[in-house]
Amino acid sequence: MKKLLSFALFDCGETILGALIFSTFYPLYITQHIDPKLYSFLYGFAFLLSFFVALPLAKIADSKAFRKQFFTLFTLLTVLLGVLLSLSAFHPQKNLFIYLCMVVFHQQAMVFYNSLLAGLSQRGFASGFGVAFGYLGSSISLIFLANWLKVPDVFYQASFIFLILALPAIVSLPNLPFRKRVSVREITKGKKFLLLILSILSLTEVANTLVAMMGVYLKNVFTLEEREIYRVIGLSAFGGVLGGIIFGKLTDKLGARTLFPLGFLFWSFFLILLFFIPKDFVLILGLMGGLSLSHLWTTSRVLLIERFPIEEVSVRMSFLSLTERIASTTGLWAWSGFMFLTSNNYKLSALLMVVFPAVGIVFYVLSRR
Repeated sequence: MKKLLSFALFDCGETILGALIFSTFYPLYITQHIDPKLYSFLYGFAFLLSFFVALPLAKIADSKAFRKQFFTLFTLLTVLLGVLLSLSAFHPQKNLFIYLCMVVFHQQAMVFYNSLLAGLSQRGFASGFGVAFGYLGSSISLIFLANWLKVPDVFYQASFIFLILALPAIVSLPNLPFRKRVSVREITKGKKFLLLILSILSLTEVANTLVAMMGVYLKNVFTLEEREIYRVIGLSAFGGVLGGIIFGKLTDKLGARTLFPLGFLFWSFFLILLFFIPKDFVLILGLMGGLSLSHLWTTSRVLLIERFPIEEVSVRMSFLSLTERIASTTGLWAWSGFMFLTSNNYKLSALLMVVFPAVGIVFYVLSRR
């Protein structure tokens, strides 16, 4: 239980860090000094760079069994750069460089954090427990902490919260002893792996679009006020906590291979529900969205561990991380395209997004052959 709690506490701390710095306070701060388009470009570039940094590091981690060492290193570097953000806040250009390095280091920490999941016996419950704690962390940070925190102090304060919650994982999570020289070329030649990654990407595109556009959708389609939108999103967080625990337990009992494909049904049903549901029942959307998100985040990382050699876990988790980053862009591009084709019809555009889980299930079936 100690290891499970440590794994979950890191997820909670990482989500608080993301909600307060990456999603809220830093974009608001830096866009006062540079063009938002430039910030968006550099932020996206940092994610792309993080993948190319992660690949060689993941190869070293798998060949030398350095997964825990890299996890610890990049977690501490993320905290250090968060402190430096506060100290350099009056020098925007220097501060932006520090922030972009922090983004890259944070992504490395997440790759090796996910890799350490392979060393736990109850991988499904650990993953789901982490997702549940992550939802709790984001809710607590935005509801109770955000109003009290100010730039530049928020950068070191959020970093210290992250450090406190990460320390149990640094101390108690076991390092995987397995060693193997991994060839990225051989991995990318494997059709089953690439098809599986594409199937995960298809769901992640819908998930990330939901997170980015749900508030806008509710306001334009159902004319909800901000207070009502917060209720729907709040119920989504409740669904995320509940789903993390339920799907975590089921993943250990049934296996991620059995449970993951249900995501194609969940997301298809959710998108159809968006089209047909009347305003009086809109709260159901929040609950269903939270359950669908928690299912995806809980099962996808366990699925990679189940289906492929554990000795290659860090390299394969690097591709999972890239998938999550690509999906943030391609999902919103698809949404914008559908909005253009339907003359800004939100309901029809959301329904057309069902093409992603439909294509994804094909990729998944082909990956099993």
